[in-house]
Amino acid sequence: MRTQPQAGAAGVAPPPRDPFRPLRGAHKRRGERVIVAALWLCAAVSILTTVAIVVVLVEETIPLFRRVSIVDFLTDTRWTPFVDPDSELFHIGILPLVNGTLVVTGIALLVAMPLGLGTAMYLSEYARPRVRRTLKPTLEVLAGIPTVVLGWFALTLVTPLLQSIFGASRVPAFNSASAGIVVGIMIVPTIASLSEDAMSAVPRALREGAYALGATRRHVATKVVVPAALSGITAAVILGMGRAIGETMIVAIAGSGLPRMALDPFQGGQTMTAYIVQAVGGESPRGSITYQTIFGVGLVLFMMTLALNLVAQRVVRRFREVYT
Repeated sequence: MRTQPQAGAAGVAPPPRDPFRPLRGAHKRRGERVIVAALWLCAAVSILTTVAIVVVLVEETIPLFRRVSIVDFLTDTRWTPFVDPDSELFHIGILPLVNGTLVVTGIALLVAMPLGLGTAMYLSEYARPRVRRTLKPTLEVLAGIPTVVLGWFALTLVTPLLQSIFGASRVPAFNSASAGIVVGIMIVPTIASLSEDAMSAVPRALREGAYALGATRRHVATKVVVPAALSGITAAVILGMGRAIGETMIVAIAGSGLPRMALDPFQGGQTMTAYIVQAVGGESPRGSITYQTIFGVGLVLFMMTLALNLVAQRVVRRFREVYT
């Protein structure tokens, strides 16, 4: 019986090589370089956009600080930018706006943290896979509701509800409480989704070890899973707080338009974003001091958001757990 000669044996020609193989390799490398260049361009555009925003804010704010002391701007407790600059009633102090922003943000966190963390714990530790696959996308749909709709929801439903509980004389039509409650509802999906992702990333071995020691599901969730996912949960709360600080339409529709130094949520106070909406919607000629205060407030808001992001990154690095 004859045997088939092996390739490369003496007297047998080797199989022909693919003449297009080098071209295909070069085409592949060229495609990779194009993709890398496109990704680099996207990163560069995002960085340049951020730099351009900062440059515009600083460039437009410098003329304001030539007319108003930066110390008075940061420490004065009265905010009256729409009066005559030569009047004694004219004051440019951003503290009332910061106060109103922090009051609304505090109320929002009081609403969003229990709801968001409770939802995340249920989805991660208690819900069945089918329920989780249905409930989590439904929860994330809430993040897509326009904030204008949420603002009218706060004005037409939450405010009358608060008035029926505490009295119409106690709760005015525009207040920080209703705005803060609805802002809290708005950031629930952010906190819940990110916290659930952090809890789900905890290795199954930690849970099984706790169950083997006789721990209940509640103890596993609160004593094992939450501490292990603390960095992700903290980052989720800080990111939700940053979104609450930057929220505009809800506080512009349902919140108070009077800047004041007050901690009473029913008295209300104007937030920084609500003032920007008010000033832009009015007749503020370019170059006027009212026009310049828009950028001054925007710069302070940008710095607050940047500080929150830096704190979130530091917290994540500090409490991050690495599992192998």
